[in-house]
Amino acid sequence: MIDRRLLLAGLVVSAGVGARADEIPGDDGKPAPTWRLPSEISLDLPGTIVAGSPRPDAILVEFFDYNCPWCRKSAPDLERMVSKDRNFSLHLIQNAVLSLGSVQAAKVALAVRAATDDATAWRFHRALIARRGQVSGQEALAEARNLKLDAAAIEAKADSDEITLQVRKHSGVSRALGMEATPSFAIDGMGIGGWPGVRTIQRIVGNVRACDAISC
Repeated sequence: MIDRRLLLAGLVVSAGVGARADEIPGDDGKPAPTWRLPSEISLDLPGTIVAGSPRPDAILVEFFDYNCPWCRKSAPDLERMVSKDRNFSLHLIQNAVLSLGSVQAAKVALAVRAATDDATAWRFHRALIARRGQVSGQEALAEARNLKLDAAAIEAKADSDEITLQVRKHSGVSRALGMEATPSFAIDGMGIGGWPGVRTIQRIVGNVRACDAISC
């Protein structure tokens, strides 16, 4: 059986993104691939959900899919980091690659963000990523109703050209940066493939603060 992280490393090389950096050991001891990100590609995308400090000293960008099992597994740990670390910020970019339902759910999430604010979009994200089973547009709209949002207005917004362009932009940037797998992460100009574990992510955040690099 091919190790998933070795597969991710091969995808990074084939994508021709940046030079591959040293691998970092994950919580399970297995290496997680890392690579340099091209500085000319901006991560300041419309529709990005921002959670945490408005003036962070460390920003972790997650590229995720609402139907990704590892995105669901990592979500509680990332939520705790947001709630406990007052100088940390998590930015969420839609990388809807697993199914048509993923694309539909991403459109609804982007519509919620466009119609409300980061705080509401973050609550919506946490509810949707915690759902069991396959997530589609209908499940996403059900979560919007649970939050007492105007589901009809959200649905209309999700079907707009504006939101379609946002989904394409998020996906295009994800591909350009080599984020073929979900979740993948960006921090301090570096990409990290897969979920290495919360202790590893916390160590990386600490290293960025201490020496402006993911590994000191």
